[in-house]
Amino acid sequence: RTPFEQAKELSSQLVSILSQLDVDALSREERTLVLAIKRQLEDVRLDVRDYDFAETRAEQHHNATLAKKNLEKLRANILKASEFNLFGAVDVAMASAQIEQLISDLQ
Repeated sequence: RTPFEQAKELSSQLVSILSQLDVDALSREERTLVLAIKRQLEDVRLDVRDYDFAETRAEQHHNATLAKKNLEKLRANILKASEFNLFGAVDVAMASAQIEQLISDLQ
């Protein structure tokens, strides 16, 4: 699978989990975290898309660097969200493995 396909799959899995939450019932901090995760998923998807469509190696490297930074932020927020029981242990392990694979594929 291409990095873009991996990013889309990660996004759809996590958004599916988050869509089951009643955002209005969450605390302010939890709501902010959910919104940040959704935004980061979109940022990662766009960064990886730009990586795939880059015309030069320099552009590809730049987009890979951006994507890796956003993936690290996403992983940190997923771990933080798990402290509020927004993600289960299996979800965190799955997402972390996918993020790690995506980071390693962005060369």
